Amino acid sequence: EAQLVESGGGSVRAGGSLRLSCVASGFTSDDYAIAWFRQAPGKEREGVSCISSIDGSMLYEDSVKDRFTISIDKSKNTVFLQMNKLEPEDTAVYYCAFDKGAVTFDYKVSCGPLQMYSSWGKGTQVIVSS
Repeated sequence: EAQLVESGGGSVRAGGSLRLSCVASGFTSDDYAIAWFRQAPGKEREGVSCISSIDGSMLYEDSVKDRFTISIDKSKNTVFLQMNKLEPEDTAVYYCAFDKGAVTFDYKVSCGPLQMYSSWGKGTQVIVSS
């Protein structure tokens, strides 16, 4: 089973930026997908962005389009989430999730469902103050 470790969370003012990292290990396949989800207090976990290692296809949920950028360094099995123009509504614990397999997001409309992902990190806290 893959292990995931997130880092890069913190506290920023609205309009600021953070860069999250997700390092994946414990698997041998070159074909996988990694997604970022987030969960705010009292709310359900929701997808943020996801990327495929096979073709680089990616998705962004509407609330983060044009503000967040996902990227992958396949040599290090690491996925980054650059978050710009942060808003208080972005405050949440951010989790990365791993799906082993030949996944493409070219024809999908969301990164979910949650059950698609077999491994999860422990999360990193992002707090955005107004």
